[in-house]
Amino acid sequence: MSQEEYTPDIVSVIDDEGKEHIFEELDRIETEKGLYVALCPLSEDPAQDEGEYDEFIVLKVVPEKDNDVTLYPIEDDEEYDEVGKIFTERLAELYSSEDDED
Repeated sequence: MSQEEYTPDIVSVIDDEGKEHIFEELDRIETEKGLYVALCPLSEDPAQDEGEYDEFIVLKVVPEKDNDVTLYPIEDDEEYDEVGKIFTERLAELYSSEDDED
């Protein structure tokens, strides 16, 4: 049985102060309220990040001109709780099934 080669989706985010932050996109979902991504921060040393998905952030994806997108924090607490719960459940299932395969 051959194992598929995993290639992470890397996202670069520029904050309000112009500083670049690098994340791995763990998952994305679309609800009636919009499109959201769950991102895991990556450190400067990729060896430290391997298998480390203990924390993630959730951002809302807003399409802009020229096929660009902007990622925004979710300001509504109810919306954040709803989307965060979905991601937590999905990621727990995904990573617990991967651990079972090892």
